[in-house]
Amino acid sequence: MQQTFISTIKQALGRSQGSKPAEDLFTTEPSEHEKIVLTQIQQRTSAQHNANMSRLREVTGPLYVNLHEHSSLEETAEAIAALIKEKSPEWGTEKHVCRWDHPLINQLKLESLPELSGIPIHTTPIFDVTDQARPIPSSQKEQFRAQVEQSFIGITSADYCVAATATLALRSRPGQSRSVSLVPSIHVAVVKEKKLLSTLEELYTLLKWDPAERKEGLTNNLSLISGPSKTGDIELIMVHGAHGPRELHLFIIGEEQ
Repeated sequence: MQQTFISTIKQALGRSQGSKPAEDLFTTEPSEHEKIVLTQIQQRTSAQHNANMSRLREVTGPLYVNLHEHSSLEETAEAIAALIKEKSPEWGTEKHVCRWDHPLINQLKLESLPELSGIPIHTTPIFDVTDQARPIPSSQKEQFRAQVEQSFIGITSADYCVAATATLALRSRPGQSRSVSLVPSIHVAVVKEKKLLSTLEELYTLLKWDPAERKEGLTNNLSLISGPSKTGDIELIMVHGAHGPRELHLFIIGEEQ
């Protein structure tokens, strides 16, 4: 019975007895096309960077992504602070914000801004840097989970942003919890312009073959986010915020002169 089943599958795939797959799924080096893609990323010109930004501006509107462009960390921090002050929690009146423990987010120094005085900003707990094998205590996890549930804005960065689809690629790491981008009703993502890619093909090629990415290896999760949460389950009417954030604000930081 087993051999009959396998033979049927082989016949459906056009495979003869004992033949090998036409392509090795576990390649050890990039194909010629993938090498070209990597070179395009590495040697991207200013004009091509500008074209990516133009494409991103075109697609963010239809995808209900709020695009904010700033030239410095200081401008970005002030703009995020203004957004926090402007927006109201979906439930209750008390404002809480949660954020990643990430180098770029840390540089914003949101906690030190006078206009955010009195608004709790909770940071994702991270492993003890002296002992990466030690897990976060359960009590600390529970405390942060409650803080995320209280928060109406979650602030993250992203590894990359794909211009063609305004897709954010977020890899989970210590201090970079998925819940920050999923639970609060407003997701704020902060990305440097140099992290902008043209297509999803570039993203997948880079994740697979870039030396730095290969050295880090797989993380627990890779989230691809294109706009706020949405569903059309009920009478094909598009509703935002049904299963996650109802707003996505993307802050792009340009190269400072």
